[in-house]
Amino acid sequence: MTTKPAPTTVPIDPLLAGRWSPRALSRQAVSAEDVHAMLEAARWAPSSSNAQPWRFIVCDRTTDANAYDRAFAALVPFNQGWVAGAPVLVVVCAQTVNAKGEPIGTAQYDTGAAAFSLTLQAHALGLAAHQMAGFDAGQLRESFAIPAGVEVMAMIVVGHHGDRQQMEGKLLEREQAARLRSPLGEVAYNGAWGVSM
Repeated sequence: MTTKPAPTTVPIDPLLAGRWSPRALSRQAVSAEDVHAMLEAARWAPSSSNAQPWRFIVCDRTTDANAYDRAFAALVPFNQGWVAGAPVLVVVCAQTVNAKGEPIGTAQYDTGAAAFSLTLQAHALGLAAHQMAGFDAGQLRESFAIPAGVEVMAMIVVGHHGDRQQMEGKLLEREQAARLRSPLGEVAYNGAWGVSM
């Protein structure tokens, strides 16, 4: 399954409605051009005062197996189980202090916008991108010599869509499950807190 459009209550752009987080990924390499396009999309994300606090460590199994293995080793066992063999892991970091040592208050927010831009570009290219929080940030910090003042925010696995029929159990259930979101009235308020749209 390469498509799983969101059941929106009103029409939204197909790029947004079509983006989802599959776990069925193939071992097929992602081209250098596609990786560059995803990073370029992230580079042009908005940020407060144009601080651009995002930093990405790209670990491509086909070009640097050592870096890939170090990133993979930091994933929790559940994520290792379905990520194994996927070609690209991206470590997403936020530079939380500026050159003067002052906090960048919007670093995490801005980095999230950049990471989402990366995933949208992946989807636009026909690739699958799945953002993950299940990893050992300390292990990544040590493995990749990530300096102080930089926070490890997420990891993103990127690859070509795979065959979900190769999955089983809970993984297959999750892959086939309907996409769900809270009703709009629970997350968007009309002029005052708690007043549903």
